[in-house]
Amino acid sequence: MRDLDRFEDELIEQYERHPVLADITRLPDEEFAEILLQRRFLSLAFTPAYDLAIDLLQDEAGLRIARVILREEYPDGRGHTPSHREDMTYDMGSLGIPRSAIVRSRPTAATRRAIEDTFALIADAGGHERSDLKLLTILRFWGEILVSVEYGRLWQRMGPQLTGDGENRSRFYYPHHVHDAKKRSLESVSLLSTTHSDRLGTRVRELLTGADDEAAAAACFREAEEQSLRLKTAFYDQFRHAPDRAPVPPRG
Repeated sequence: MRDLDRFEDELIEQYERHPVLADITRLPDEEFAEILLQRRFLSLAFTPAYDLAIDLLQDEAGLRIARVILREEYPDGRGHTPSHREDMTYDMGSLGIPRSAIVRSRPTAATRRAIEDTFALIADAGGHERSDLKLLTILRFWGEILVSVEYGRLWQRMGPQLTGDGENRSRFYYPHHVHDAKKRSLESVSLLSTTHSDRLGTRVRELLTGADDEAAAAACFREAEEQSLRLKTAFYDQFRHAPDRAPVPPRG
């Protein structure tokens, strides 16, 4: 398990070193706003991606964890509390991004590929020999750990604007940086873990240690995390190459 934790931490460090994320504080305001506008489309795809994984999961313990996490995206069944997506647009407005920019924004070709490739990765995982392990690993790494990492980088840029008089006014980015994070190693997670990634980690560890072939299970885990990282880095790569940033015309 320690080897897998070291492997995972190395991937996390690779993501943190992505040139766009590493230099986020030096980007011009308009480029930073464009990243947030495009990143919003990935956030909009988060819940259907979780739904797809839930459709394909067969492990009841993993299903229960995934269902709870998904339901937290909509914290009030009576409609009095904003969803996490509404909290995101609130933060964007607090950062000076006008509603008109959100209205005009469209996903770029690279953003659409990132979304489509995410659904393909989850769908393919459902057909894997160790589908439950692969699906839960993707949800944990793609959907929680790497999200926390990138929001931590983004927070370096937006933190001063969303913090004042000792008060953190972020409703979306900072809370997700905190509650999605990997706080404990796979070796030390427990049922008392509080973050999304650590809750999923409890079941991932059980599937790894209880596998009939631990070497094959470890290989499945590594493959799922490497594929998840490639998805994430491909999205940010578009902000290094201007041609990929041309928006795709609306269909119809």
